[in-house]
Amino acid sequence: MSHSHHHHTAPAQSQNTVFILSIALNILFVLVEAGVGWWQNSLSLLSDAGHNLSDVFSLVLVLIAFRLAKVRGNGRYTYGYRKSTVLISLLNAVILLVAVGAIVIESVHKFSEPAAVNGAAVSWTAGVGIAINGLTAFLLMRGQKSDLNVRGAFLHMVADTLVSVGVVISGIVIASTGWTMVDPIVSLVIAAVILVSTWELLSDSLRLAVDGMPDGIDRQEIERLLADDNHVIESHHLHIWAISTTETALTAHIVLDDLAHWPQVAERIRHTLAEHGIAHATLEPETPDTHCSQTEC
Repeated sequence: MSHSHHHHTAPAQSQNTVFILSIALNILFVLVEAGVGWWQNSLSLLSDAGHNLSDVFSLVLVLIAFRLAKVRGNGRYTYGYRKSTVLISLLNAVILLVAVGAIVIESVHKFSEPAAVNGAAVSWTAGVGIAINGLTAFLLMRGQKSDLNVRGAFLHMVADTLVSVGVVISGIVIASTGWTMVDPIVSLVIAAVILVSTWELLSDSLRLAVDGMPDGIDRQEIERLLADDNHVIESHHLHIWAISTTETALTAHIVLDDLAHWPQVAERIRHTLAEHGIAHATLEPETPDTHCSQTEC
């Protein structure tokens, strides 16, 4: 049996710094936005502040995930706490869904009891949000391609930037026409944007949580790679799952024409799988005779 464990490096210290800076900026903006929203009785600002606060929690949870991913395996948790990174991404998606529900409820209430809103104050405050959220998204852009948690945070910030643009438009319309009903309408649009941006994160997190195939990995392609050798007859008992949001594992039985070729074949397969993002591979060699005896053929 052959094992390979090409570990991904832990998130760089610069990545932690990016998240700490992003958290600080967003906390400051949440306080400002919530204060102005309360003062000016703007549901769109208050709902956006609540969403931004959930994003702050999300950023904090990602930092915790980074820390847990570094914990070494032990007698009870042989992979350490890496799977918790998947659970954190799932928790982030659930938090956003709760935020969407709260925004929709408040928007419906606002339709029945509209209130005056200072459009200029709303626009200026949301304009600051565009700058803060846009900067945060830019800081997270580089790391979002390799980690589901970072991708989730990045998508939240992009959505927040677009939402802030919508709030600015709402403020301009209110200031120009006095039509305050646009405020809850924009809030519902905010809820829709959050829901759309959350759906992919939720589906990916759920799939990884139940050991589904990680995104970007094609089972048929992996089977072809395993069998792409003159000495390999077939592969079976193939299982692929996520250890964490950044690490993928595989187990498989490889049927060979002659076990004497196994060291070379195993080395080739290990390197090929690593190139395709599968860092932990456990391979068991078999011959046609042993395979038939095990499956009672």
